[in-house]
Amino acid sequence: MAKRVLITDDALFMRVTLKNILEKGGYEVAGEASNGRESVEMYQQVKPDLVTMDITMPELDGISAVREIKKTDPNANIIMCTAMGQKQMVLEAVAAGAKDFIVKPFQPDKVIEALQKIIG
Repeated sequence: MAKRVLITDDALFMRVTLKNILEKGGYEVAGEASNGRESVEMYQQVKPDLVTMDITMPELDGISAVREIKKTDPNANIIMCTAMGQKQMVLEAVAAGAKDFIVKPFQPDKVIEALQKIIG
């Protein structure tokens, strides 16, 4: 059975790009959230194997969303999506419980490699 991924990004283009990469890689997209608050709520509903989490978003940023998800599920698998130059934020996200990060613009092989390391 395909591993299920929840995509979180405030940019529709990024969600569509990731969805295409994941589906081609054999993953199922369990849901899409456009901000951290939506992601935390959807996580409870869809119980994905992994979440891709944008760092900078309205309403609830990615780092805060990681903390919220980790409170309810300490075993949650979360990969941060970051633009170049957000190194400090990535370190903060990893400290909050994120397992890895991928850099925008997304390179399909790097995205799949990151997921395979965490959920197979």
